[in-house]
Amino acid sequence: MLVLTRKVGEGIGEGIKINDDVKITVIEVKGKNIGLGIEAPKTTKIYREEVFLKIKEENKIAASTPAKQTVLTSAEYDTRHYLMSQEKIEKA
Repeated sequence: MLVLTRKVGEGIGEGIKINDDVKITVIEVKGKNIGLGIEAPKTTKIYREEVFLKIKEENKIAASTPAKQTVLTSAEYDTRHYLMSQEKIEKA
């Protein structure tokens, strides 16, 4: 783990680069709280650790629970919706 320290008054606006496309910046310090800004590509998923762990747990439960219904892709849904609308037209 990399640990960086700053003296009081230093560090605001200072950034930390991770690879070429992620930057973490200290935005503000209020008492014991530190505000961080994170610049990253939209495809990069960023979560607070407790949220990330909750998502992992829910995914684990979902993977071990038998599905009660089929989940359709959007293309399958569109096709099914189109066919159902055509059946209604033919019946009318």
